[in-house]
Amino acid sequence: MILKKKSFAKINLFLYVTGKRSDGFHELSSLMAQIDLADEMEFVFGGNGIRVTCDHLLVPDGKMNLAYRAAALFFKSYEKKMGHFPLGVSIQIKKQIPVGGGLGGGSSNAATVLMVLNEYCSAVFSRVELMGLGLTLGADVPFFIFGMPALATGVGERLEKYPDLPELYLVLCDPGVSASTSDVFKNLDFRLTSRRNYNMNTGLNALLGELRGDGREKLHNDLEVSACSLYPGIASVKEEMEVLLKRNVYMSGSGSSLFALFFGPDDAKKAYEMLAKKWAKGYKNVFLTSLRR
Repeated sequence: MILKKKSFAKINLFLYVTGKRSDGFHELSSLMAQIDLADEMEFVFGGNGIRVTCDHLLVPDGKMNLAYRAAALFFKSYEKKMGHFPLGVSIQIKKQIPVGGGLGGGSSNAATVLMVLNEYCSAVFSRVELMGLGLTLGADVPFFIFGMPALATGVGERLEKYPDLPELYLVLCDPGVSASTSDVFKNLDFRLTSRRNYNMNTGLNALLGELRGDGREKLHNDLEVSACSLYPGIASVKEEMEVLLKRNVYMSGSGSSLFALFFGPDDAKKAYEMLAKKWAKGYKNVFLTSLRR
């Protein structure tokens, strides 16, 4: 049996770092949404064991791939619950989501593996149980299983659905820099974050203000200063995008991907075409996409 699935990326519309826990992880508050940009995943069921391959040079095959770890975790949990081991699986990943871009590509792949295997095995685990398994693989994995825009708190695992996002279009840029999430967090200067003045409504009000076009408030990402200091290329591309597009540009997650928001598809398409033409021969990649609601 062969099954093909899309594994969607996400963006952080805003991200606040609100504290640091005793275990070294950081507490966050972020509005997260999936976008239409996606990797392609092919599942071949049968045989023995797990095989994972990927067409991207920076993404490992086999046991080092998060998708492999997700499949291994699922089969181990299935065997513990059901008393026997299901058939093996071969997984092929075709990458479209920029690697190291703060778009959750690896986490999305892992979540897709868990959901596909669970469906194949007659939904032996509930969504809540599957999210619990996903959390052991990475803080973003439960969000992709959750499957809708959400206000994420804790390390990102506590999710509250936020279904009221308007229809939004994005021009997304991969600046040609792969950012290390762990390095960005290690470099974070808490004196420069907004945690002391944080309020759950802050980011939502900024989002709505931005959509109204009043320009008085900007969406915020507490990790941007850290990422830009480690990777100056992110800052330079962000500044260039803002000049060219004449609008605010934001960084997703721990970087390095940058995005601008648009009300309608026509304006977004014009902006995309302009950037794609200007950067056609460079190292920057531009995508035209939209929020998945």
